[in-house]
Amino acid sequence: MKSKNRSFNGIAQLVKKYRLQHPKKLSQVELSNLLGYKNGQFVSNVERGICAIPLKALSELVSILDIPQHELVKAMVKDYEETIINHLNDASKANNPLGRESDKMAAQSEFLD
Repeated sequence: MKSKNRSFNGIAQLVKKYRLQHPKKLSQVELSNLLGYKNGQFVSNVERGICAIPLKALSELVSILDIPQHELVKAMVKDYEETIINHLNDASKANNPLGRESDKMAAQSEFLD
């Protein structure tokens, strides 16, 4: 089950981009099958940002779609950073009933001083 704080947008965009640019124009079903999944739902979920690629499948994904390793790492780090920020923002809201509004007012106050 996907947590509302988790972000998979970077990997989603990367997989879709390289799948569509692949010389064989792989379908979601074809890529899923090549990664060892029974139907295209797995790749569909990845490309919609619902789930991540399991770490054990990353090397195969890189090989199949010819994704440069540095691009994959960059996308995954971006996703992890967004996940952390989402989590911290939610925790901040939970600890502060006024939520981010008080942070905005404090920032505006500092700007006006």
